[in-house]
Amino acid sequence: MRKSKPKKRHLLPDPKFNDILVTQFVNNLMFDGKKNTAYAVFYGAMDIIQQKNKEEIAPLDLWKKALENVTPQVEVKSRRVGGATFQVPMEVRPTRKVALGMKALILNARKRSGRSMGEKLAAEIMAAFKEEGGAFKRKEDMHRMADANKAFSHFRF
Repeated sequence: MRKSKPKKRHLLPDPKFNDILVTQFVNNLMFDGKKNTAYAVFYGAMDIIQQKNKEEIAPLDLWKKALENVTPQVEVKSRRVGGATFQVPMEVRPTRKVALGMKALILNARKRSGRSMGEKLAAEIMAAFKEEGGAFKRKEDMHRMADANKAFSHFRF
C-alpha cells in the first residue's frame, strides 16, 4: 500500500452516561451534523425504555445487551476465484461488529412505524433485547448465509 492507514479518532464520552459507546451510537444516529438532536432522540428512547421496562435493569445495560444481541459474528464477502464469484464466510473484526450492530439497530428503527424517532428507537431496542425485531433478524440472516456458504471457507485469504 502506498498510503499509510488513517489515524484512529478517539471519541469523547457522552455527557449523561459517560460512555464512549453511546457517543459512537449517537454519531451513527445523527443526520446533517445535528448532534444535539441525535442526543435528544437517544436520551428520549432511554427514558421510554425506563418507563416501559418491567425488570429492574438500567436502560443503558438493556441497550448494551440489545446491541450485543444484534452484533454479527460472521459475514459473507464476495471473492472472485477463476471467473466465478463465491460468497466466502469471514469472521468480523471487533470494531466492525459493533458498527454493524449499531447501524442495524438504527436502520430498522427508522423503518418502524411510530410517532417519533425516540419511540421507534426504544421499540427496536426492546425488541432486540428480547431477541426479536428487524435488527436481530438481519443478524440471523447473516449467520444463516455464512453457514450455507461454509463450503467456500477455504477461499479465505
